Amino acid sequence: MKYVQLRAFHHVALHGGFSAAARALGLTQPAVSDQVLALEQTHDVLLFERHQKRVTLTPQGEKLFAITRPMFEYLTRAQELLAETRALASGELRIIADSAYHVTGVLSRFRARYPGVHVTLRAGNSQAVEAELAAWRADIGVLGSTVAQGRFQTVHLGTSPIIAFAARGFSPMPASPARLRDLAALPLVFRERGSKTRQKLEASARAQSIPLRPAIEAEGREAVREIVAAGGGIGFVSEAEYGRDERLVKIAILGPPIPMEETVVCMAQRSEVRAIRAFMAMARESAPPAPGRGGGAFE
Repeated sequence: MKYVQLRAFHHVALHGGFSAAARALGLTQPAVSDQVLALEQTHDVLLFERHQKRVTLTPQGEKLFAITRPMFEYLTRAQELLAETRALASGELRIIADSAYHVTGVLSRFRARYPGVHVTLRAGNSQAVEAELAAWRADIGVLGSTVAQGRFQTVHLGTSPIIAFAARGFSPMPASPARLRDLAALPLVFRERGSKTRQKLEASARAQSIPLRPAIEAEGREAVREIVAAGGGIGFVSEAEYGRDERLVKIAILGPPIPMEETVVCMAQRSEVRAIRAFMAMARESAPPAPGRGGGAFE
């Protein structure tokens, strides 16, 4: 087994395709394909299912990827250790966010301090954030909930209540503040089931014996916002993520507060990767003081 073949396999699995792996490695797509094919033929094993332009790992490929992930991670960390005296002048940081709103300030300061690090930011609900971090397809996650300590390292940026919102002129327009029971009688616009906002809202409704039935389910926060702005119903979001939109009216919710935690997370196993460590440290600088202490909360 040759190192270049294993490296090619790892990057195809990591980036989800031969073309993306080739770009990451600075090689041509046929060269990467040839290296993976040679690895499969040498060991008489199929590592990827090829579906036109899309590839998926076979069961054997999943097992091998579980081995190569830490292997190449430790190789990167060894290189970083040997270059510790140099500034963080290059590299990549992949962020997946349930809401990018929470880290825009941190991200701006990170880019100002480390302009050579290439940052990618994509969206995903809380469920997707945890899954992508666990699969090492993302380095930093941003979500509106806490996660299991031990597996993840977290920085809490604060807590914000869930509120409702409607289009200006929506009829019948509920008063603000409004009871959740009264809002439940109106057409509701919910995010997909993997959304932490939806999960917390439904949990609060169950605790109060209030039936919540969405009239519309939409994928992503922006889709909900546009549907509500068009008069499609009542939406819900954490107050910190509400933003400013003249088309909408904010509605506070009476009764037990429904808090959303604003959290930056990374895999504890990967917390010493230099770019990850630098971003988490910067997030900690931005965190509000924990009760009874100075400085940010870091767990």
